[in-house]
Amino acid sequence: METTRGTPAGQSSGPGTMNAVRQERYGIAPEHLLEVGRTDRPAPRDGEVLVRVRAASVDRGTWHLMAGRPYPARLVFGLRRPSFRNPGRNLAGVVEAVGAGVTEHRPGDEVYGIASANGTFAEYAAAKQDKLDRKPANLSFEQAAAVPVSAGTALEAVRDHAEVRPGDRVLVIGASGGVGTFAVQIAKALGAEVTGLAGGAKLDAVRRLGADAVLDYRRDEIPQGRFDAIIDIAGRRPLAQLRRALTPHGRLVIVGGETGGRLFDGLGRQVRAALLSPFVGQTLGFFVNRESGADLRALTALIEAGSVTPLVDRVFPLADTAAAIRYVIDGKATGKVVVTV
Repeated sequence: METTRGTPAGQSSGPGTMNAVRQERYGIAPEHLLEVGRTDRPAPRDGEVLVRVRAASVDRGTWHLMAGRPYPARLVFGLRRPSFRNPGRNLAGVVEAVGAGVTEHRPGDEVYGIASANGTFAEYAAAKQDKLDRKPANLSFEQAAAVPVSAGTALEAVRDHAEVRPGDRVLVIGASGGVGTFAVQIAKALGAEVTGLAGGAKLDAVRRLGADAVLDYRRDEIPQGRFDAIIDIAGRRPLAQLRRALTPHGRLVIVGGETGGRLFDGLGRQVRAALLSPFVGQTLGFFVNRESGADLRALTALIEAGSVTPLVDRVFPLADTAAAIRYVIDGKATGKVVVTV
């Protein structure tokens, strides 16, 4: 593959080819793994849509795909080297072409969603028609690209697993991150009283998202026995501490658990929570995002109603995708980081 700095946004690299990010091996340092070069343009298969990507976003899953961690994930990602040579997953753009059997989208439609086999840090990406929805009319392409995986994860955590109801007192741990900023807004939209836990300068952003109260993780104690539901995205607090913060029949949903471990990377705490749950009055557990088309449509409705707005921290060009991923994994982002194509 010929290495290049890429073409300006909105300009194609030529018939049958495109500019795209590529990685050939696993590793933890994006600046040493990712390059932008010329590669073949994908063709939509049956039931797929080819999208001219205008923007893509970075989430923690991007890093996991790039690093191949935790190691058991390589059974899916590729044992020795990544099966997915481009770790982008989220996209927003314009339909270029459709495969056989596609009835929900047509060329020229503005859409957003999740790619079929990743690869959204590129000029073009293919996606199954049921993993796309029309782009919300009140969002830019950059904002729309920030939504699919992170907001879908937040929706499942808050609505389906924490079962948040009007009047519930909800604590979001990691409220300033990609998933957390959506979790705060979705819990508020469901009628909850929301407390966001974050740090320092990021607290003001959490307040602006609608949190009723904020806690600084560096100095504030989490009140005991107060919360009907806790959405734990930051992922390192002991289960005993989280249980003390819940009401006797409260619900704990562990979304993250990043420890940097090669083998389990925080999964041990999640498994312990699920094993303990049947023996206590509280509900403790975790889940894997199902990346549902129905959830994406529900998010579109919330966004167009004004209940949820993506918080985009920074926008990077395609040539600086490695820097965008570094910005996220170093914990600098408040909300989402987007790559424009």
